[in-house]
Amino acid sequence: MATVGYARVSSVGQSLDVQLQKLQDFGCQADHVFKEKRSGTTAKRQALEECLRFVRQGDVLVITKLDRLARSTLDLHRIIEQLNTKGVGFKVLDQSIDTTTKEGRLMFSILASIAEFETELRKERQIEGIAKAKSNGVKFGRQAALTPTQVGDMRAKRESGVLIKDLMTEFSLSKASVYRLLQSEKPQREGASSDAK
Repeated sequence: MATVGYARVSSVGQSLDVQLQKLQDFGCQADHVFKEKRSGTTAKRQALEECLRFVRQGDVLVITKLDRLARSTLDLHRIIEQLNTKGVGFKVLDQSIDTTTKEGRLMFSILASIAEFETELRKERQIEGIAKAKSNGVKFGRQAALTPTQVGDMRAKRESGVLIKDLMTEFSLSKASVYRLLQSEKPQREGASSDAK
């Protein structure tokens, strides 16, 4: 049976020292601690994957905080299920979670359920907030690069011989945006005159 540690910080500039010290104090040997500096939102966490492959039946995986391990409640449940399947215990030092005991398993289930409930509440509030904003006339999505008046001005300048690169500079647009706006919603008189030709 081995006590295996996992430590993670979100960026290269952050230090793992505090987590590593806590893991060492708990009894994790240095060669049984997996560490990495990657965002928790990143799906590919090589050290975590190596850690999950390394642990064997009877081992205990130790972390300092729940948010060091998983990207989401769903991700956390997936990892714990993987540990359970392998017969590996799980301990979280700062939150006193220990799935090697029935009380610890209960505590983990409660905390995970609360986290999932809070996530659902946030989604619900966000949907309600968007619906309310829309009913109050708030527009969502990308703002138009130019007003119709500015587009008309740009067309007139192009027709008078102004170069695309100069239009790009004047209106702070990419070449693709300039061409797209010049072609979009052309005045009806242009269509009529072209039909007459």
